[in-house]
Amino acid sequence: MDNQIIKKYNYWQWRTLIILMIGYALFYFVRKNFSIVMPALESELGISKVQLGLFLTINGIIYGVSRFINGFLVDRIRHKRVMMAIGLTGSAIVTILIGLSPQMNAVFHFLDETGKATTGLIYYIGSLWLINGYMQGMGYPPCCTLMAHWIKPSELATKQSIWNSSHSIGAGLVALLCGTVILHYFGYEAWQWCFFIPAILALLGALLIITGLKDDPSDVGLPDPESLDEHKEQDGQAEAHKKDTAFQHRVYKKMVSKMVFKNPILWILAFTNFFVYIIRFTILDWGSTFLTQFKGLSIQTASTTVAASEIVGGIIGTLLAGWATDKFFKSKAHRTSLIGLIGATLCLFLFWKTPASSAALCIIFIVLASFFIYMPQALLGIAASNQATKRVAASANGVVGILGYLSTTVSGLLFGALAQNYGWDSVFLVSLIFGLVGAVILALMWKAPADGYEKAEKILKEARAEVRAEIKDEKAEA
Repeated sequence: MDNQIIKKYNYWQWRTLIILMIGYALFYFVRKNFSIVMPALESELGISKVQLGLFLTINGIIYGVSRFINGFLVDRIRHKRVMMAIGLTGSAIVTILIGLSPQMNAVFHFLDETGKATTGLIYYIGSLWLINGYMQGMGYPPCCTLMAHWIKPSELATKQSIWNSSHSIGAGLVALLCGTVILHYFGYEAWQWCFFIPAILALLGALLIITGLKDDPSDVGLPDPESLDEHKEQDGQAEAHKKDTAFQHRVYKKMVSKMVFKNPILWILAFTNFFVYIIRFTILDWGSTFLTQFKGLSIQTASTTVAASEIVGGIIGTLLAGWATDKFFKSKAHRTSLIGLIGATLCLFLFWKTPASSAALCIIFIVLASFFIYMPQALLGIAASNQATKRVAASANGVVGILGYLSTTVSGLLFGALAQNYGWDSVFLVSLIFGLVGAVILALMWKAPADGYEKAEKILKEARAEVRAEIKDEKAEA
């Protein structure tokens, strides 16, 4: 292939990857800011922990549903970057409206005579945060499918893992901005700026997404990345079909049916993601609590430990996992994911059984558990993209994603009840069982190929032939 084409391709590939990283990190600016500001909302507005927790739980479920819906939608639209920009803009507007809620008191009576939240304000903020959950679900699907369009399959694990670090970068930076700068220096009464400033940055990010991204290599005169991996289009009528939207939609439905819903590999990945997220959310959501209550650490040490586990796990863990997948496992992301899930389960067991008097070991094991769990957290989506191929990558990740976020019914409601009624030992025991079950399920696809492109080409030819035959029959009947 011409060196100029390769140079241009590499430029656009890295440009796309960097803008997607910035854009998705800014999604966290208008998502995790709420978690950081919750103590201020409780102190300044009198919103209870139960009410705040309910906001987060339902938001997580709506987010999973949104990723599922938008995963199917984004595979059918031409301008994928537009969906991402709309989602980020919508989240920014929602956070601005939440920040402005005290100024609306004269109209809606959101505050009582003492300046605390009324039932009306609770419903107002809760409703807006549910809307934000849906808007947030418009971020991951475009990123997923755009990377599958711009990055060849043999490099997807490494480069999507680089992108995946945007989760931790966004969460870490917004924590520094809101917690360390705004609330630390100006106090809880400055909580509104924890919504305004992230929202302004998010709006600038939406503008960058619209102006800086291209939806497909063909938009800048480049070939598809699969051609660089010798996955070449063999159907001579492909270009003509690209211009026939109705034809493409009918083919897409058949591809989704066969490459997603009737694909056992995708269902193994999806169910595994459910178990992976149970362990991830156990550490992320309950970490500060069980470190203080179960291991006797101070709240400052516990918070620092959770932050360290997020940084080490979110960045180093995912980057190492992506590199190892392409370097040692021939892009078979499911194999690295299995190693990560086993490692996380083992480290969680060691943390559970380490005496509270050995605080340093407790900290090391929980950080290592997070390090290992971020391997499958990042790679299962990559595996789904490669198995479903770029044609239905977002649809496949919609299925994988919704099962992941349905895990909040276990890690949230169930584990809260277990901890309250039976103690933390019961939580760790159940977590370990889920981890082992997930590992057994994932091991079933150990011998699976790295991607489904060869299978997809056969199915694509069959789907096009079936649609042509259906159209011919329809015309004959007419």
